Amino acid sequence: MDARAREVAEIGDRLFSARLPVLTLWQEIALNFYPERADFTASRVLGEEFAAHLMSGAPVMARRDLAAQFQGMLRPRGKPWFSLVPEDERLSDNIEVRRWAEFSTGIMRRAMYDNRSAFVRATKEGDNDFAAFGQCVLTAELDLMEQRLLYRCWHLRDVAWAENDAGQVDCIHRKWMVTARDMMRRWPKKASAKVADCAKKDPFKEIECRHIIMPADQYQSVDMEKRRKRGKFVSILIDRENETVLGEKYVDEHPYILPRWQTVSGSQYAHSPATVVALADARLLQRITWTLLEAGEKATNPPMLAVQEAIRSDVALYAGGITWADAEYDERLGEILRPLNMDKSGLTFGLEMLQKQEEMIKAAFYLNQVNLPPVGDAMTATEVQARMQEYIRAALPLFEPMETEYNGALCDATFNILMRANAFGPRESWPREISGMDMKWQFDSPITAANKRQDAVTFQEAGQLLSLASGFDPSLKSSLDIRTAFRDALFGIGVKADWVRSEEETKQIEDQEAQAMQVQQLLQSVNQGAQVAEQVGKAGQSLGAMVPA
Repeated sequence: MDARAREVAEIGDRLFSARLPVLTLWQEIALNFYPERADFTASRVLGEEFAAHLMSGAPVMARRDLAAQFQGMLRPRGKPWFSLVPEDERLSDNIEVRRWAEFSTGIMRRAMYDNRSAFVRATKEGDNDFAAFGQCVLTAELDLMEQRLLYRCWHLRDVAWAENDAGQVDCIHRKWMVTARDMMRRWPKKASAKVADCAKKDPFKEIECRHIIMPADQYQSVDMEKRRKRGKFVSILIDRENETVLGEKYVDEHPYILPRWQTVSGSQYAHSPATVVALADARLLQRITWTLLEAGEKATNPPMLAVQEAIRSDVALYAGGITWADAEYDERLGEILRPLNMDKSGLTFGLEMLQKQEEMIKAAFYLNQVNLPPVGDAMTATEVQARMQEYIRAALPLFEPMETEYNGALCDATFNILMRANAFGPRESWPREISGMDMKWQFDSPITAANKRQDAVTFQEAGQLLSLASGFDPSLKSSLDIRTAFRDALFGIGVKADWVRSEEETKQIEDQEAQAMQVQQLLQSVNQGAQVAEQVGKAGQSLGAMVPA
């Protein structure tokens, strides 16, 4: 391994060493909220019970419910949750652009939800990591055969990263345990002789490798210097155990997707505001549950008081059990075996504390804010708009980071991969209006749905005001561009572009209707003239008949 690759690997070693205190925090969070992932500082054994240390499953269910809300509300399988739109909003009404965007969105959706792409599995794992630890690490790339997309979610324990001066993660080091058999299958010419020997003797032995992605201008390689302009990033794969470079190549796009929920200055690692708040409540809840279980057991199976040397056998408190006592004991001195009287008044207070802690954990995980507010028919438009505004303010901290850094990054990576694979057809076939123009993503999230409802309410209020004002001054009807407002309302509620005619088609139909109306009016005028002439002729004949010769 050359000096530069060794230096890059040592940078990763320093990143992993500096991250050790964070692993301790993640392990504590996982033990309370995500026991399936509690292997940051401990080793798991197959078949080991995950939650044997927990007295209550409420914190785990809160994390699970929040992760399920991420998938159900931000990426619902039953309907398109993303759409491609032009960056220039002036083209939003262009039917040709919208049709191409809907066509491309459909191709992306089919590629993402292919059964072999593992998109659902990777995002489900990522949602749970995001809810518990405030971040997750995913990759989107083509498979080994370069025939379809492949999504994977990596354990946070195995990944370390660094930010650039703009606060963006651009350097990522990932540990990867590869068996000797797979290493010889994928890199037969570059694997070391030790790996080849190990593949014969112990083919399933795992060897620690390191995958590194970093900006190309920060890496110098003699072998790749001539091809340096081929990509913005360099991807390096190193056999860290045997100090061997298995491969290095330049890529245009960063293959890693690393959404972060809430960050603080001075640290490249984010955190989950849900678990930060709920960690103390989760510990207290486990302690309260343990105390209540012990108190309830004492209340239903109280401790016994026995007279020493009067009991001749073990105390058998089970059904049908017999306890042998000394026959010469005088019971006038007191019962030989009796339960201790326990104060049970604290059980009610303990149950109230338990319920309060569970409610606090649910509130910390935003479970009381993720549902849209109910809208009744009896509500006025102002009331509906006020409720939507309140919901948006409450839900914005939850959904905004996921829309921009999570879903947006997933869609960007997928679009770039498919575009390089020419999945959307040659660029010459694209609408000329979007040539050289950036595209952006529009997501169908609860906030977007609330905004759509708010737009509908605004349009309704505008119509009511216009109707009221035109009653006083009919000329005010021309103040509102009904055509533009109606088209915006149609696109705002998600009407497909194929359902809406373009401006040219609409104008052509209007011209035809106007021409047909003119012809109809002309025919009516001719008919009316013929009827008048007929009536005049009949009147003349009647007048001639009345005048004597």
